[in-house]
Amino acid sequence: MPGPLALYHLAALALLAFGILGLTRRRTLVGMLISVELMLNGAGLAIAASSMLSGANAALGQATTLFVMGLAAAEATILLAIIVVVFRRFGSTRTSDLTTLQE
Repeated sequence: MPGPLALYHLAALALLAFGILGLTRRRTLVGMLISVELMLNGAGLAIAASSMLSGANAALGQATTLFVMGLAAAEATILLAIIVVVFRRFGSTRTSDLTTLQE
């Protein structure tokens, strides 16, 4: 039976895998954004679990995870603004409808 650190890393790997799968399979920009958020959450889980269970400084791991979460929030804000502009310009957020960025 794997130890607790391995279980956390398997969960983080699953989040990363679902994020990559969603990023390649989703056709809309919002779905892609959610997939990127899944990948960032997987990275945060791996960092927090490693710092807590490996005997390293737990506060440093938690601070790093909070930094990753802050970056994810800032990235989501900027991407949502871009998605709104794309929707207003092209009338759709499907990536197949966005054949050109300049008309």
